[in-house]
Amino acid sequence: MSEEKRRFKAVIGDKTYTIIGPGSEQHFITVTKLLNERLEQVKTLAPDLSAEEQAILVAFNSVSDQVKLLAAQQDDHEQEE
Repeated sequence: MSEEKRRFKAVIGDKTYTIIGPGSEQHFITVTKLLNERLEQVKTLAPDLSAEEQAILVAFNSVSDQVKLLAAQQDDHEQEE
């Protein structure tokens, strides 16, 4: 059974977004917090980049982390066989 979609207002950077999707309120709060932390890191390390460029770097780094996790899970699964 799929999770029920919910609406969540997230303040990311200096803008408010309405997120619609499955997940608990705590999940959305955690994602928003981590996203803002990563955005602040990029802003500190690369203050001359535009907000769009900073957001693209955050997205790239997040997808990169996800790919690494998937590869590690696949390695773990292959070692179990």
